[in-house]
Amino acid sequence: QVQLVESGGGLVQAGGSLRLSCSASTSTFSSYVMAWFRQAPGKEREFVASISWSGSLSNTADSVKGRFTISRDNPKRTVSLQMNSLKPEDTAVYYCAARSGGSPLSTRPDAYSDWGQGTRVTVSS
Repeated sequence: QVQLVESGGGLVQAGGSLRLSCSASTSTFSSYVMAWFRQAPGKEREFVASISWSGSLSNTADSVKGRFTISRDNPKRTVSLQMNSLKPEDTAVYYCAARSGGSPLSTRPDAYSDWGQGTRVTVSS
């Protein structure tokens, strides 16, 4: 089991930027597909972005494409989500998720076995 800890959430005005980070406890981090999901109040958890173990392949939800970028640093065991041009509809709790192997294109929450506690992002209009 991988322990994941997110950081970087906060309050930002529409049009602003935030960078989320997720630190992983496992020494085999480079073998994990990593992803970000988000959950707004009263809504289901939704896929945001994912990245392959090497970082060479990523997948991004249409709703954030062109604004959000996922990246990873395997030696530091971290995955990041750079969020630009934020909109009020981006307001949610953002979760880091991990899966050992498998497709980096998976967008289903149940495809990921390990989850962080989440970090809250609030975008004011």
